[in-house]
Parts: sequence; structure tokens; C-alpha cells
Amino acid sequence: MEPAAISADGTSGRSLSVCAHCGAPTKAGRPFCCSGCEAASAAQGSIDADSAFAVLATDNEDGSHTLTLGVEGIHCASCIRLIENALSAGDGVADARVNMSTERLTVRWLGPRANANTLAQSVTKLGYKLHALKDDAPAQSDQEKRLLRAIAVSGFAAANMMLLSMGLWASTAETMGMATRDLMHWISALIALPTVIYAGQPFFSSAVSVLKERRTNMDVPISLAVVLASAMSVFETINHGEHVYFDSAVMLLFFLLIGRYLDARAKGKARSSAGQLLSRLQGFASIEQDGRITEVPIRDLREGMVARVAVGESIPADGLVQSGTSSVDLSLITGETVPEEIAAGSEVFAGTLNLEAPIRIEVSKASEKSLLSEIVKLMEVAEQGASRYVRIADTAARLYTPVIHSMGALTFLGWWLLMNAPWQVSLLNAVTVLIITCPCALGLAVPVVQVLASSRLMKRGILLKSGDALEKMAAIDSVVFDKTGTLTLGRPELTSIGHNAQNMALAASMAAHSKHPLSAALARAHDAALVEMEVSEVPGKGLQATRGGVTYQLGSRSWCGPETEDAEAALEMWLAADGTPVERFTFADQVRHDARTTVAALKNAGLKVSLLSGDREAVAASVSEAVGIGSFEASVSPVDKCDRLKALQAKGNKVLMAGDGLNDAAAMAFAHVSISPASAVDITQNTADVVFQGDQLAPVATTYEVAKKAMQLVKQNFALAVVYNIVAIPLAIMGHVTPLVAAIAMSGSSLVVILNSFRLTLKREG
Repeated sequence: MEPAAISADGTSGRSLSVCAHCGAPTKAGRPFCCSGCEAASAAQGSIDADSAFAVLATDNEDGSHTLTLGVEGIHCASCIRLIENALSAGDGVADARVNMSTERLTVRWLGPRANANTLAQSVTKLGYKLHALKDDAPAQSDQEKRLLRAIAVSGFAAANMMLLSMGLWASTAETMGMATRDLMHWISALIALPTVIYAGQPFFSSAVSVLKERRTNMDVPISLAVVLASAMSVFETINHGEHVYFDSAVMLLFFLLIGRYLDARAKGKARSSAGQLLSRLQGFASIEQDGRITEVPIRDLREGMVARVAVGESIPADGLVQSGTSSVDLSLITGETVPEEIAAGSEVFAGTLNLEAPIRIEVSKASEKSLLSEIVKLMEVAEQGASRYVRIADTAARLYTPVIHSMGALTFLGWWLLMNAPWQVSLLNAVTVLIITCPCALGLAVPVVQVLASSRLMKRGILLKSGDALEKMAAIDSVVFDKTGTLTLGRPELTSIGHNAQNMALAASMAAHSKHPLSAALARAHDAALVEMEVSEVPGKGLQATRGGVTYQLGSRSWCGPETEDAEAALEMWLAADGTPVERFTFADQVRHDARTTVAALKNAGLKVSLLSGDREAVAASVSEAVGIGSFEASVSPVDKCDRLKALQAKGNKVLMAGDGLNDAAAMAFAHVSISPASAVDITQNTADVVFQGDQLAPVATTYEVAKKAMQLVKQNFALAVVYNIVAIPLAIMGHVTPLVAAIAMSGSSLVVILNSFRLTLKREG
């Protein structure tokens, strides 16, 4: 379809229609509102053939392809292992990851793009449904609706069956008569069997799918338990027996479905952050092309394109403002609520909101490489990272199937052969064991906390880059800061005052022609009109210009300043006229305004705080005193920084290294955990476990606080899961628990873990 041409004011004059996939408004003539809906519709339209997923794959620079999809039907760590194993077995697969809480899978492979269809088919064959990310929310809503319908059917059936059961429990066969009892059993069967077939579909379909692939998951023992209880009841009804448990089978499904529904709702809240971010990269952008404005999907934007952004629209890609003056809401990126003014030359980011006036931007990065996309990728990595606790949960999940089936079989044989119990009672106890033992609580112990923690930090402009960052951050006992760019902003500002107005205007006008940090600071400090002049740069010395027959120089003391050395040894620039110094400008790197309170917070938390700087001792001492750090070392080389960290670790210290420069990268790699500001050089950001946005230092203390709380909750979750199994399993084996109580207990254990995890969001941050 050709892109629709629209007028210069950004409108087409045509009426709006509705998207064929999601129902959102779209321009007339367009069946879909965005490329995500188009791809999702294609995927849904041919899902049986599994032939539409290749369109959703993205190309990587190394020649590989990546496919990220939403996946329905994940209930425990066993499900994750099944899917990851199936994907890893595919040709050329380099990496396969599944996130339980966000219900999203990512697979990367080398080979043809069309392999996406084969890989997706390997998952759908297991019984899990796949959908495009754009369709995440509707798919989840459909799943919840199906569960609610099943709950309604099983609840209605259970209520009616209880009326029959009360009569059976309150009497005996001799009192009511054998024929009457059999009739009530048959009525119960007529109610229960259709209910079990319908309401048990979420469990049965999942179990059958994995069994076809000669695998298993947690729905297999649940389905087995329900089927055995129902089959035994039918057998007993036919043979006029008394061990009829139709009511238990239906009530069992009722409570299991309630637990699964509440679990789905809780996970839906936990995974909303990444979905909301990704939605900002959907839709169309207005692009200047061949003298007119055309609309192209945001995902097709490429470097060099010029886009127009109207008031109230999200900026479609990272880029530079070409024309227009406005303000943007950067809270998505930096966590700051105050809008930032932008003008020609300003850098803008995809997903941020244009607030005041139309602007034109030149795209500098494609949408899949934008800062917003990188944030989502970092969140995904952090949420599914293999920390020590995740590995424990995965090990428990792998052992679950053989152990639980063996325990069920041994329970049946023990009661039947050793205790001489009727086979019906023995089978009922075995069914109870199959139901009550479940790894869901263990599987949820870590990912729910990780999702909530990373989402909470992301709202403050803090990004976790490694899956075990929280675990390592919570274990630290020492913090080592770099100075420039970490405790300070790494952006010198003019500190001298009382300058001659004419000299200030001349110096600022010259400085505006240079990228040097001191020149940029001088230009920023001048808020009046600049003087037009021809300026040339003298390499290694400074700037030079001629005006009114006078030659002006702006640069270092050695080039255009006095010969005497100044005792302050401050950052400075000199303005000279015909070789005579006429004005001195001094600068200082500004300490982050909240550095002192942040250092105090870290000390109050019991951490040892120190400063390692490559700067002069006088400067390091000044900054150390300003922020309240008592221990500092100056003139420390990159090698020396590594040696200092090694010495601390040799003493048993767990060190957090905070730095931003190339000279900090090696030391950060040696540290137990590391953090850097977003202004850091690329190699330092790549090394860091955590990256924070903005000009505040508070994210360092915030990350530590959240990490400590998160790890406390993870340990509590593991304790709750372990205690539950230690108490529940022996009771079930000894026959002290009915299948109905087992179903309530199993669902309750998962919900307790989820609710405990949400305590992380209760404390409001200032």
C-alpha cells in the first residue's frame, strides 16, 4: 500500500476509521492502526500454519535474527524449561529466554529469517499460544475471560452438587435406601462430568499438548488427579459403591481455577511496564519525503530521515531537533517530572512527549536501536537473569515431575499394601499428594520480585543491566566513588563573577565556536546576544579572532595569560587583546546537588564510603569535604584503582564501584557490583550492572534500598514455599488432607508469594 500523502499541517482532511485488529482509530483507507496490529492480525489469521511469525522477527547487526513474542499458558518454572528446551533444539539457535512474570519469550538464531515460523511452531505444539507484543493486553484479557467462564460454570455446578452431597452425608444407604443413593450419585455424575470436561480445559489441554511431545508440566498431575477422582467416582456409581467424590472433583477445579485467575491478574499488573513502553514505538510517523509529507511505520524509520512531530505526539525515534522550539516530557527516560526545553540542535528520544509546539527532527537511530528499546531490553535481561535464587527455583522445577509422580505412586502403594486400606481410599490419598505439591510458589518467588523491583527503579530513571544486579547490590558493605562525572556532573560551570560586559560578550562569542568543555560552559553563561566574528582554532592552545583591528585570543594561561602561576590552580581561560591579558574566567565542576545527602544515606545504612580520584589532591579534598566523604585518595591511576579494589576484596569486602570514565571501566569490572550515570562513556556503561539517568546521585542509594528490600522478599518467598511443602506433603501422605483442601492450599501458596512480593511497592519514595 502506498503511504498516504497528507497536507503540510499534518492533516489529510479524511475521516477516521477503525483498526481491523484492535479497534483503535485509524485513517480512512488503512485497515490497521500500526505495523504491530498488521503483523499480529497476520499471525492470528494463519496460526494453524505457523507461517506468519517471520514478519515479526528483527534483523541484528551480526546477521542473526531475534523474535520476541507474548506467550500464554505459562504457570510455573517447568513451563519455562519446556519452552526454552524446545527453542534451544532449533537449528542455529544461539539464545532462548522465557520470562515467567511478563509472559514473553525471546529467541535469537543464525540462519534464514523464515526459521521464526519453525521455532514458533515448536512452542505452539506444546500447547502454548503465541501472539505479537502489540496484542499483549487483549490476549491476557481473553485468557482471564476464559478462566472467569470456567469459574462460573464450576462454581454453579459445585453449589448444586453440595445440595445433593449434604443429603448423602447426613444419611446412610440403609436409611435412604440403595436406589435413592444411586439416583443421587447419577444426578451428581450428570452435573459433574460435563463440568469437569468444560472447566478442566485450561489444565487438560496443556497436559495433553506436552504429553504428545513426551514432556510434562504441572498441569499433568493436576489433570491426572481430577481424572482419577472422576473415574473412580463413575466406577463406584456403576458398582453401587460408596466412594463417590464428584463433588470433590468439581470443587477442586473451582478453587484451582480461582487460584489461576488471581495468579494471572497479579502477573498482569507486574508485566505492564514493558508493554506500556513498547506501545510507544507502535504506529506511524510523519516523514518529509520528496517534497511532501508521508506516513511510514515507526519501525521502518532509519537514520537521516526527517520527521515532523505535532503537539501532543510522542517522538517516534531518537534524533536531533532541526527546527522548532518546544518542551518535552522526559519523565519516561530520566524520571524527572519537569519538562525540558528543546530547540534546534537539542537531542530528543523516542517515546518522549512533545508538549508545546510542532518540531522537525532528524532521526539518528532506528526505533529498534533507540534508547527506549534499549531500556526495554535491559528490563527483560534484568527480569529473567539467572541469579542464585533463580537457579534454585529452576532446579526445584526440574525435580518436580519425577518426584511428585513417584510420591503419588508410593502413597497409593503404601496405603493399599502396607496399611491395608481400600484401593479407593489409597487412590484418593495419592490424588491429594498430586494436587498439593506444586513448584508454583518456588517458581514465582524470584521473577515477581524482579519485575516489581526493576519497574520501580525504572520509574526513577534507573536501569538494571544484569539479572543478578539486585542480588549483588544487596550484599555490598562498601561504596567507592569516582569524582568527575559521578560525584560531580562532569560539566564545568563558570564560577567567576563581575566580568566586563564587553569582554564577556567577546569571549562568549568566540567560545561558541568550540566544543571544548570550558568553552561550552562560557558560552552557556552568556545570556545576551553574541558578537558576529570570524573565529579560528589554534590546535592545543585555544581560539583566535580579529575585530576592529584588534586580535583577540581565548585559551590557556600559557598561551594568552600572564606568566605568573596562580596559587589556586583552578580551571581557567584567559582573554587577551593583542597579546595583553584582559580577562580571567574560572570554572569548577559542579558537585551533584544531592551528593551530600546521598552519601549520608549510604553511611546511615552501614556502608563504608570512600573516594578514589585521578585528580589533584586539592580538588579531591575539596569535593570529598563538600559531599561528606572522610576517606579519599587522589592522583590514582586506573591501575591503582584496580589494585585498591582488589585489596578491599581481599579483606572480604563487597564493593560497589560508581564511576563514569574510561579510567573507571577496569575497576568497575573488578568490583562486586558497579553503577554508572547515563552520561558515562560506552565502555563504562557496558561494564556497569546498573545505569542511572539524570543529574541526581540519589539513584545510588535508591538502588541499594530497593535491592535490600527485594532480596528480603525473595528470601521470605522461598521460606514460605519451603515451609508450605514441608507441612503440606506429609499431611497429604498421611491422609489428613482432602483433595478439596489440597486445591485451596496449592492455590493459596502461590497467591501468598505474589502478595508478599507486592509489598515492595507499598513504600512510597520521596
